Amino acid sequence: MERISIDQARAHEGQQVEIQGWLYNLRKSGKIIFPVIRDGSGLMQCVAVKSNLPEPVFEALKNLTQESSLSVTGTVRAEARAPGGYELDVTDAHVVQRVPEERPYPITPKEHGVDFLMDHRHLWLRSRRQHAAIRVRHEVIKGIRDYFDSHGFILVDTPIFTPSACEGTSTLFEVDYFEDEKVYLTQSGQLYNEANAMAFGKVYCFGPTFRAEKSKTRRHLTEFWMVEPEMAYADLEEVKRVAEELVVYLVGRVLETRQEELKVLERDTAKLANVKSPFPRMSYDEAVKALAAKGSEIRWGGDFGNTDETLLTQDFDRPVIVDRYPAEIKAFYFQPDPERPELALGVDMIAPEGYGEIIGGGQRIHDLALLEKRLDEHKLPREAFEWYLDLRRFGSVPHGGFGMGVERFVAWMCGLEHVRETIPYPRMLYRTRP
Repeated sequence: MERISIDQARAHEGQQVEIQGWLYNLRKSGKIIFPVIRDGSGLMQCVAVKSNLPEPVFEALKNLTQESSLSVTGTVRAEARAPGGYELDVTDAHVVQRVPEERPYPITPKEHGVDFLMDHRHLWLRSRRQHAAIRVRHEVIKGIRDYFDSHGFILVDTPIFTPSACEGTSTLFEVDYFEDEKVYLTQSGQLYNEANAMAFGKVYCFGPTFRAEKSKTRRHLTEFWMVEPEMAYADLEEVKRVAEELVVYLVGRVLETRQEELKVLERDTAKLANVKSPFPRMSYDEAVKALAAKGSEIRWGGDFGNTDETLLTQDFDRPVIVDRYPAEIKAFYFQPDPERPELALGVDMIAPEGYGEIIGGGQRIHDLALLEKRLDEHKLPREAFEWYLDLRRFGSVPHGGFGMGVERFVAWMCGLEHVRETIPYPRMLYRTRP
């Protein structure tokens, strides 16, 4: 007898199979009971008839408690009304562990507060909505890798322990290293990725990043995953092209492969179906004027807040690309606009529906003297960046790239209100457990 996962049921209609999983729900109707089993790949309604089973087996199933673990044997049968479209006519079952009634599974079908659910995140992941969100996350991550791997990029990992800041010293997590040395958890792999690009041409790094921002908004985590491509011989226009192409590909892939999960999440997929090239584009100057016309109090030179980003995209059905920000509000490594040096050749991609910036990047400084000047202006320790300056001493070329946070992108795909549901174990300002 073949052991299958629930998502393989279609290929085994009429066959005897074994399914291993956990009790998701149990409905009783006299001498027939309907245990619904989950196994990580889906849900399967089972039909257990008393007259078809040994008494001990039927009684064991009848008295099962939520999230008890078991294996079930039976014949797969098509049933349009059942979850997944198939049922299992039970011929045998084995209970692996029965959750005791004196200490039942804590997450019941009733309403629970967010703090309670977050305290039980290790169990909350078993619920249909959380399960669906994490499966969409998996598809996005797989899609990111497939896109870059099929477009000539090489994955080159960058360190998590770093000796210096990349995005500014105020948001670093400091770590005690060996012999009284201090290092920091990475804010970004970008600087190292620039070195990688000078070796391999087109690269990407993909891993956890850490920001010590004391932010409590629905868009922020202190630990999140970010993909960062970097390209030699690339300008701002190339960065924008790749960013747009990546997002269109990922949205299309999620729509193609995760319809069932999006349905569970009650996501309006019509809104995602509109996400196609070309994306609307505007300069920072144009964005400030548009925001002022909508009643924003932003002034030229200020960075966009959450409300500004939402206002800016409310008339569009796809992400908006904004470029050429004031150099004063961008990091030290951005190439200035040759026509207006007070502007940086940086770009942000802002998602619609209030999800904010999902991509940030731009063209990097490739001139040694200018980069040295920027380091001095930002009061950054020269010795810590000598290796970074070497990239401008030995074969410097125009280059650029961007970073995309996975969690914020997944929140947009799923239509979730808060990014905490897009990562298995979120780390936030006041949340480090479980």
